[in-house]
Amino acid sequence: MPLIWCSISGHGYGHAAQVVPVLNALGRLVPDLHAILRTTVPAGFFEPRLDIPWQLNVGQQDVGCIQDGPLKIDVSRTWAAHAVLHSDWQQNIETEAALIRSAGPACVLSDISHLGIAAGAATGIPTIGLCSLSWDLVLEPFADPAQREQGTILRQIREAYAKADCFLRVAPALAVTAFRSVREIGPIAEPAVPQPAALRKAIGAGQSERVVLVGFGGIALRAFPVEHMEAMDGFRFVVDGAVPNGLTRVLSLASLGMTFKAVMASVDMILTKPGYGTIVEAVALGIPVVYVRRYNFPDEPPLVDHLHRYGRGAELPLADFLQGRWNAAIEQAFARPVSSTPPPLSGAQDAAHILKEYV
Repeated sequence: MPLIWCSISGHGYGHAAQVVPVLNALGRLVPDLHAILRTTVPAGFFEPRLDIPWQLNVGQQDVGCIQDGPLKIDVSRTWAAHAVLHSDWQQNIETEAALIRSAGPACVLSDISHLGIAAGAATGIPTIGLCSLSWDLVLEPFADPAQREQGTILRQIREAYAKADCFLRVAPALAVTAFRSVREIGPIAEPAVPQPAALRKAIGAGQSERVVLVGFGGIALRAFPVEHMEAMDGFRFVVDGAVPNGLTRVLSLASLGMTFKAVMASVDMILTKPGYGTIVEAVALGIPVVYVRRYNFPDEPPLVDHLHRYGRGAELPLADFLQGRWNAAIEQAFARPVSSTPPPLSGAQDAAHILKEYV
């Protein structure tokens, strides 16, 4: 039975959303493939998405960033959490490596945990990185030169990444530099089949009303300007989060009986932050996007560039988002022409053909 060990960052759901299509594609190439998912991402994320047999092994694989909601990074808490993870770094690697050895996988795939890569390399088992970013590049802008511990953490992350057999850089991506061997692969996404009629019926949308999904990924946004949304004539909003009772234009996604991916494929527009999975899927589906930028996360520029090059998008300043001044950005995104045909969603297949060499 071929077995692959997957070390998956629990920072939101974006890393798991990249790994799942790769495993599905690999499962079509390798009969009886099984996966061990080493992560803090809950089983409920994988159950409707992952086609091959899998087992969840719960464990923190990295920190990423500690966030105060999806739009703000808490820098001091982020470094404090990394300090805890790295406080006994070699022992953490050895503990993780022992788990990998006991499972006996053919290879280790990490998106994009440096602990998973260091542990995989320590076992001598082929270890592959996969992502559109790396944590050293995310953390570097927040490093204080006066804090030697932060420099040590960055060095340990880069040293771990350098031990990978290769890195599969998922387009659109940062110019990742810590890995010794890099192989370029296409965008990764598995959009759902659009069901606009079913969605409109579920929310009671009129023929002329535009349906907008408001979703900011796996780290929930706690505050929406619901009164302004309720007053926007001609729109219906599906919110990936809690919604107060008594509203008619604003509904919670959880109340619809449809998955996030099915709703995303079926709306007229998405209002979100520039996150990998949402942007790549929206471009592939031809759905316009209104986005609220964070300006302190380095993978935003390539994603925004991808959206404007191959899709339709408009930026909504944070202040306008919070105060419900959405109309101008919405109309701007709808009016934007598509400049060129997006690249094919070949990344999962590209990665699967490379990983097949190992499993």
